[in-house]
Amino acid sequence: MLWTTAALVTLGFLIALEIAARRYGMPGPITSQVQEVIVAPKSGFLLYACMALTMVVLTRRQRYVALGAAIGIDAVFLVVRWAVGDDLTDGHPFGNGAFWVILGVAVIAVTRRTGQERVLLLKGAGLGLLLLAGRKTGDTWLLITSKTRPTVLDPYLAVADHALGNPSWLVGRIVTAGGPVAARALDYVYAQLAVAAVVVALYQLRHVAAERRFPRHHLVRTFLVIGVLGPGIYMIFPVVGPIFAYGADGGHWAVANLWPDLPPPISAAPHEIPFDEITPRNCMPSLHTAWATAIFIHSRRGPRVLRYAGTFWLIATLTATLGFGYHYGVDLVAGVVFTVTIEAALRSLERGWDRSGVQLVTYGVAVFAALLASYRYLPMEMAERPWLSGPLLILVMASVIYGYVRTTGQWEQKAVPAPRPEPEHELVSG
Repeated sequence: MLWTTAALVTLGFLIALEIAARRYGMPGPITSQVQEVIVAPKSGFLLYACMALTMVVLTRRQRYVALGAAIGIDAVFLVVRWAVGDDLTDGHPFGNGAFWVILGVAVIAVTRRTGQERVLLLKGAGLGLLLLAGRKTGDTWLLITSKTRPTVLDPYLAVADHALGNPSWLVGRIVTAGGPVAARALDYVYAQLAVAAVVVALYQLRHVAAERRFPRHHLVRTFLVIGVLGPGIYMIFPVVGPIFAYGADGGHWAVANLWPDLPPPISAAPHEIPFDEITPRNCMPSLHTAWATAIFIHSRRGPRVLRYAGTFWLIATLTATLGFGYHYGVDLVAGVVFTVTIEAALRSLERGWDRSGVQLVTYGVAVFAALLASYRYLPMEMAERPWLSGPLLILVMASVIYGYVRTTGQWEQKAVPAPRPEPEHELVSG
């Protein structure tokens, strides 16, 4: 019943976004996803990552068959595209085969399987399709933010960011000094965040095929919830980022061409500014930071190499978001609080709500709301007293992290049963 309800809600959400996108003359998430059955996909890597998630429900032999089928289908598509001279500048020449395999698993589940085996295969196909749908809905949301929010609040964040020492300007200069090689490496990490998440998720779901069931909580759940809730905050707090509002990429819409050389001065109270109908308002909170934080949290229970990879991806993502001018420092603080609160809520839902879970989630929501309110209504006070506001921002973020670590640690201790005492043997004299 839970999976059926989730599927219906997801379908209704996708239909609503499809209708909204059509109003602006653009294809919605359903159309974009269906098109990739034939047309060159936007991200072939993502489609293969989605197929990898689906394959967790398959046996080893079935995985080899599925992978071979995907590669074979892609080879046929590649030959046909080469023969007709198809233009691949807007997509990847591979990935359709992976999409066909995901759909094939769903078809086999409905037509050739029954009972729990059918349910398990449908869950696997649904997991892969959900990750792909999350990417497509994100693209549609970004379109909606640019069309429905004609003004942005960047001056507020630019002023508030003085409390943290303008980290976007600082890291931007460092990345620029690193040259094109460092920039390309960071760009790859930034663009392939979903693939990194799949690697961690595959580790968490590695026993699904053997146990014939999914764990109650895993990274994909957190990823999808972040993607659903985050764009709603974009609509409330529209921001385009320093490289657009204060850099050359903003064109004549930019306040000034200052990034990354010169932070904006604190000369007057900030105000909303108009911006174009193309650039997404996708900064507050930083969802790349949120997703990278989720990867870091979920990689903590993996082997050493996975923990190192999670740490690297978090650091590299934070560097890229700031160094490319996509986010202000205060966006990152909000993104961390956002993710930790969502993770606490999902874990509370998994184990059953209790007082500690309610308190942790309530505190996280309160801190996140206070951050947004302070960025909007107290930016001048924050900028004029960086010695107070800067450490305070870090402190409240750290308090949410500490609360999560402490509370979840107590949950895990309670979940481990106490060892049973060994029976004592007494000597019996005869």
